[in-house]
Amino acid sequence: MLRLAGGCAILPENETEADLIRRAVLALADGTVLEGVGFGASAKSGGEVVFNTGIVGYPESITDPSYHGQILCQTYPLIGNYGVDPARFESDRPRVAGYVVSELCGRPPHATSVKTLDDWLREHGVPGIAGVDTRALTKKLRVHGVMPGLLAVGDGPLNAARLKREARSAPDPNARDLVAEVSTPEIRIVNPRAKTTVVLIDCGVKEGIIRALVRRGVAVVRVPADTDAGRILDFSPRGVVISNGPGDPKRAAATVAAVRRLLGERVPLFGICLGNQVLALAAGGDTYKLKFGHRGQNQPCLEEGTKRCYITSQNHGFAVDTATLPRGWAAWFRNANDGTNEGIRHARLPVFGVQFHPEACPGPTDTEFLFDAFLEAAG
Repeated sequence: MLRLAGGCAILPENETEADLIRRAVLALADGTVLEGVGFGASAKSGGEVVFNTGIVGYPESITDPSYHGQILCQTYPLIGNYGVDPARFESDRPRVAGYVVSELCGRPPHATSVKTLDDWLREHGVPGIAGVDTRALTKKLRVHGVMPGLLAVGDGPLNAARLKREARSAPDPNARDLVAEVSTPEIRIVNPRAKTTVVLIDCGVKEGIIRALVRRGVAVVRVPADTDAGRILDFSPRGVVISNGPGDPKRAAATVAAVRRLLGERVPLFGICLGNQVLALAAGGDTYKLKFGHRGQNQPCLEEGTKRCYITSQNHGFAVDTATLPRGWAAWFRNANDGTNEGIRHARLPVFGVQFHPEACPGPTDTEFLFDAFLEAAG
């Protein structure tokens, strides 16, 4: 076993330590530089550096399109120990810009493992760094906020000083329309023989959301994020789901415009994660960026006006400002840790959204009943 800076990478068969070692450097916009062992692709990538507190679910997180444009740090110390299984994917490929772990398992013993995390990320051009103090990195991001950074992996020496300079001016991916970069390019229909149709506005949807809807016997018409409301109404949907996705919801102007018209048409709507934010913007409310966001499978959410608390799976960096919601709208859930909004709903219309992921994948399924509530409200 090869150890470096507190982390480890396990040697594959027939390789020496000299064969395995690749250098890696993670440089943050505030001047912080972390060095460690490289895995995945020998490449340089930039993105917003964020952290996830989940104990399990790394394949689901890595393939979640909401992480597009981000370098993901896992706080749990050992990653890769059950390998990679395509059954756990939330999209067709890794979506993270880079991956940061404390300790990497190179020989996963799990029966369902198809390949190692190292090999999988290498195949898809995603660089990773192991052997760094991910808890210290997480504390920095909690104190100073998430920030842009650069992650480089090389087969030879890396110029850490140069990367440090480059990272100080690394662009913020949230300045781009990230939703447009991950949305489906064409209309796709899942479970087409079902009698009831739901339109899904794909802002970077997780496959778990589609599976949750199909299990309930509906046809899912998956449309690009910039699809106008008229085209959506052509399908005569029972209701419309606005999916999760990456980045600043205000950049998804076409989606907000379509949802605003659907609201005017009194179409039943269900927003999930970024979809909750889009719903608020379409209603006339506002959103703002959180300091470090919520990413993990252990976020407690309180239902307003009750004593119920649900443990939820989350992945978002923006939130709804409930003080800006117009008359007829109300907060539905709030985060028990920091009090930020976790859901909104309309007083009369069958329209609501939640900031967390009721489909989980990974995480607790405490709130999966919301899919049933949506279909029931849609009539």
